[in-house]
Amino acid sequence: MSQRLGFDGFLGRWIFALLLVLGTYNPSGYSFVTWVLDEETSFGPVIAIVGLILLIGWIFCVRTTFNALGWLGVTLGAALFAAFIWLLVDVGWISMESTGVLTWLTLVVVSLILATGMAWSHVKLRITGQVNVDDVDD
Repeated sequence: MSQRLGFDGFLGRWIFALLLVLGTYNPSGYSFVTWVLDEETSFGPVIAIVGLILLIGWIFCVRTTFNALGWLGVTLGAALFAAFIWLLVDVGWISMESTGVLTWLTLVVVSLILATGMAWSHVKLRITGQVNVDDVDD
């Protein structure tokens, strides 16, 4: 396998996942969910197209992540990030009453887990030398 994953490769995957997550929902009021739930919005082809593009992105990211990490890996990744947020709360850097900050952190964590799943085959190859069957050239 000639492709190697560097920092820029992971960063690209993370930006993709972050755009997907924040484009779907975020507390700023500028997201697909906010747009669709707005009283002035009526369902039409543009909403359908954007929704389908987001759905395709989510299916791709989630399937890739679960294929790479499995339930155990995703659960452990979520637990690790949750413990890190707990540490931030414990040292007083963020407050449990800061629901906006916690929401943003949760969305960033989801994007990091998705990016890790999309990059995991490269990481596994570099650490163990094992190649996934999907990665072998014909």
